[in-house]
Amino acid sequence: MKRIKGIKYTSSGGRRYVRVDLDIYGENQALEDFLDLVDMEARKDEPSYPFDEVVERENKRRGLEVIKSTFELPRPDGNS
Repeated sequence: MKRIKGIKYTSSGGRRYVRVDLDIYGENQALEDFLDLVDMEARKDEPSYPFDEVVERENKRRGLEVIKSTFELPRPDGNS
């Protein structure tokens, strides 16, 4: 098997695990997607929270006052 620079192989040359040098391959989109999938799999059983609840809780924790706006942006289709 041809060895690729920046990737470490097991002593027998097998692919039981691979260590990737991110300085060399860190900008590779396929690698980023793979690592994202690994992270999602590891977190799949963690609880999830609605974004608005997280923002509200963080604002309270930081002592920030939230001002709710009644201003609405126009819709791209021109309808109100």
